[in-house]
This record gives sequence, C-alpha cells and structure tokens, in this order.
Amino acid sequence: MMVSEDGFAAGPNQSLEHPLGEGGERLARWRFERPDENAAEIAAIATAGAYIMGRNMFGAGRGDWDDEWTGWWGDDPPYHAPVFVLTHYPRAPLVMDGGTTFTFVTDGIESALQRARAAAGQREVSIAGGALTARQYLAAGLIDELRLHIAPVVFGAGEPLLSGLNDLALEQVSSVERELVTHVTYRVRR
Repeated sequence: MMVSEDGFAAGPNQSLEHPLGEGGERLARWRFERPDENAAEIAAIATAGAYIMGRNMFGAGRGDWDDEWTGWWGDDPPYHAPVFVLTHYPRAPLVMDGGTTFTFVTDGIESALQRARAAAGQREVSIAGGALTARQYLAAGLIDELRLHIAPVVFGAGEPLLSGLNDLALEQVSSVERELVTHVTYRVRR
C-alpha cells in the first residue's frame, strides 16, 4: 500500500475527481516517474492470484451501484486475476479484459478472504486497499505481510492506514530506499 510519511493512504477530501484525496497523486509519483528504478516493486504488486479491495478503492460512489461504473482502471485493470470487492450493496460480477473479474462480496471480510483463497489456489492473496479494508484485515489478524510504499509527502489529514491498531506488532523484513519512495516490507507478528 502507498502511504505518506505521516501514515495516510489517501489525502484529504477523497472524491470522484480526487480518488486519492487532494494531492494524493503524489503518493504514486514513483510508479509513473521512475518505473524502471522501481520495476521489482511494481512487478511484485501484480503477482497475487487474487485481490481484495474495499468499495472506495473500486469507485467513489456510495449507496446503490451505478452499473455504468467499471472502476478506475479502464477496460483492462492491472490485476489480471479475480478481485473481491467488499460492499454492502449487491452487484453482479463484472468481467473485464485481461483476466480481471470483480466479484462484489456483501457478507464480510472473512467471506471475501475465503473466496479469494479459493480463487488464488497456491498463489498469494493481496489486500489491495484502501486503508479501511487493510485496517480491518490487520485488526482481525488476517495479514501475514505488510508491504508499504512510503512517499516523502506529509498530508496532515486524510485516510490513515494504521489508526486504531495500537497492538499491531511488525517485524521489518526489508527496506529499499529510492528517490521518490521507500519500499518497506514487514512481517505481521501475532
């Protein structure tokens, strides 16, 4: 997950026009301005056999679905694997180009994880975001490894990643410093 130096996974005032919040695009500069330098980390993001994300990461809407909305990524999302979207509102699965199918899960994080594990087979399941989704899985003890891409940005407000997880114990596994980002991998200790 991309985060600011002060721990926000999105800046303030998230909206359709600003999906990562105001100024939030600065979290992703490393991916677009220095892709060669960060090629290994970018490739690692797309290795999972299935993904889980919250509704806000799929789209900024609330309430009933706008069936015309197919996500932020266009016709060929970067996942190329099953994606399970946590939501309170049912929606039929959405099949996209490149092997991505968005399945909308209304019965909780455990159900989404069970379905993602079955779809992934022997490959890993990745919690793609957003911050609330990651916090729920961390609080439930359902994440083994936490990969953070820390951008040299301070928001002061927005969507905090680790808020309320006071008992979370992390063991640093690796750290790679680049010009626009520091990639840190932690093992979540129980």
